[in-house]
Amino acid sequence: MSMKVNKTLPSPAELKKEYPLSDRLKEIKNKRDAEIRDIFTGKSDKFVVIIGPCSADNEEAVCEYVNRLARLNEKVEERLMLIPRIYTNKPRTTGEGYKGMLHQPDPDKAPDLYAGILAIRKMHIRAMEETGLTAADEMLYPENRSYLDDILSYEAVGARSVEDQQHRLVASGMDIPVGMKNPTSGDLAVMLNSVVAAQMGHRFIYRGMDVTTSGNELAHVILRGGVDKYGKCIPNYHYEECARLYELYQKKELKNPAAIIDANHSNSDKQYKEQIRIVSEVLHTRRYNPDLKKLIKGVMVESYLVEGRQNICADMVYGKSITDPCIGWEDTEKLILKIADEC
Repeated sequence: MSMKVNKTLPSPAELKKEYPLSDRLKEIKNKRDAEIRDIFTGKSDKFVVIIGPCSADNEEAVCEYVNRLARLNEKVEERLMLIPRIYTNKPRTTGEGYKGMLHQPDPDKAPDLYAGILAIRKMHIRAMEETGLTAADEMLYPENRSYLDDILSYEAVGARSVEDQQHRLVASGMDIPVGMKNPTSGDLAVMLNSVVAAQMGHRFIYRGMDVTTSGNELAHVILRGGVDKYGKCIPNYHYEECARLYELYQKKELKNPAAIIDANHSNSDKQYKEQIRIVSEVLHTRRYNPDLKKLIKGVMVESYLVEGRQNICADMVYGKSITDPCIGWEDTEKLILKIADEC
């Protein structure tokens, strides 16, 4: 056979029993979830900033980053909702390369998914315990989100997954905001169709069970830019694209119209420093047009302790991305304070 079983993994229920959330952490999550829901339903005008490493590759560095973010949050929490990116799965266009902590809790070693699911749950819990901040992660594998579904306050469906039926159906069963990115082609209709599907109820097979969902009214879009047939990046964060998105939303019978602008990926052409300028333009768009201010709920930024990126090697720089390049902490702090001042 072309497939062999390496190990039988524990069920989500078994893992949650071994590494449970304390009552204090459950209370923190419930409070944060309610605050985030109010933003996406329009009851709160706080601005969402989903920020952190491209990929969470090292528990110590990630938790140090989130601790710094928590201290900064004390200065901006009246205006902003900071959601740390603790992304434990990394999509790969060709299937090659580091696939995230779920696959390799130690980037220097071979994949070990049993160790990986333990590592990502422990890291998320540690970040919550130390900072009081609940995080965002990407739903790369729908069947794996059950290992973290009691922890996360935000999830994203990536550009390569957004057309997949199972991702759309599973998103319809979440009770937290789920952002649907536009596909790599940049097609906004595909993205909005994903939101339509996620906001509807469905019946389907999930983890060997026959399940029914009630629909997720907090499903929304994430603009991340696209790539044309020649491989050229086409950004979609400019005013005109946001206005076009608003018009398309008006034609759909969707609850809680909302958009997050991803300042990196094809919007920046992975020129990570451009994220700072892109966020400034998004803030200007919101100030200029009241309708777009209501629609654009926040931004997504890739940031880590040290700017740039590095290859996996024997002497890696602590807190520097091993996947996409990120802005460093100094720029991160300045950017967040600027957003709080201007939004």
